[in-house]
This record gives sequence, C-alpha cells and structure tokens, in this order.
Amino acid sequence: CCHDYVEVCPVIPCLVSQWSVWSGCAEPCKTTYRVRRRHIIQEPRNGGEPCPPLEERAGCVEYWTWQGTECKQSLIPALITTGGFGKARKKRAAAGGNDRAGYCVEFQLVAVTPRCLQSHHSYTQWMQYLREGHTVCVECQHPALDSKSQHCYGDGSGSKKNQLLHWQAVGNPQCKGTWKRIRQMNTCSCPSVHSFLFI
Repeated sequence: CCHDYVEVCPVIPCLVSQWSVWSGCAEPCKTTYRVRRRHIIQEPRNGGEPCPPLEERAGCVEYWTWQGTECKQSLIPALITTGGFGKARKKRAAAGGNDRAGYCVEFQLVAVTPRCLQSHHSYTQWMQYLREGHTVCVECQHPALDSKSQHCYGDGSGSKKNQLLHWQAVGNPQCKGTWKRIRQMNTCSCPSVHSFLFI
C-alpha cells in the first residue's frame, strides 16, 4: 500500500440531509403512521461510516377523511402522543378556519409497561417520561376534540373518582398503562416533558 494512501484516498463517511417534515397520516380514521425521510448527500468511500436509516415512521391518527368529512368512531383506550405533534396540528386547524377551544386533563400515572422505556428512536423518546406515580398533562385540541360531545375520546370525563383508565402511546403499541384522572383545566401546567396530546 502506498505510504501516502491516507492523503490520496481519505476515508469519507456517509453524509445525509436533515429530516424532511413529517408527512400526513397514511390513512384517515384509524391509528396508522406518518413518515419523514432524508436523502444521501455523499456516499461513503474508502471504508467510511455507512449511511444511517433514510426513513422513520411515527404513529398518528387523522380525524378527517380525504373527502373532508369527520370520522365517526370512538378511540378507547385514550391514545396519546408527544405535545410537539400539536404545533403542526394547530396550524392546520387555523388554516382550515377551525379554532374550537380545547382543554387539558391532569392524570396520575398508575401503571406503565416496561416497553415505554425501551423506545430508542428519536420520535419515541418522549415515551421514556411516562413513569409510574408521575403527574402528566394531556391536551385535548382540534381535531381530536369531538364536535358533538366537545371531549376527546378516552379523556375520562364522567369516570368515578380514582377509577383506573387505560391509555396507549401512539407509535408503540407495547407502551401502554393505566392512570387516574385528577382534574380538567383550560390550559396545561405540567413541564413540557410531562405534557402530551390526545390523538
């Protein structure tokens, strides 16, 4: 091998772009997934690091059909996701002229499956903050807010005090558990890592 191999043939790792924005849900009116992608800017050469995954999927639910009509179904147990998902959803609601006021529900987590702690993808790391005994806030906003009942499915309204209610994290069906409803509020007051969203 030539003595100047490193200079002539340097190791070049794979270089990828930033992630795209998340797509919409793959199908309306059911628990499904959304996708984000990135592309290869530079292929690896001379033994460089291989390319990381170019696609990621995360769970989501869309409450409107592609024809623009509202889905009619009850989603129980409560389906939750990270509060960050709400930013894009609020923008879409505002663009569509829908600004129905939402609310927030405070819960105490009673049981959490171990699979929540084993979520290592960047889009599932929020599940690691679901810990037994912690208080969490879950926001109900359009379009999860049912137009007739003015509630989110699975929010525990009408439940008895200390009744155990079931929840599931969207994007990892093995991450689920039970919680007790504490109170309903107009706005969430939990830290961001313990603030979630009804899907």
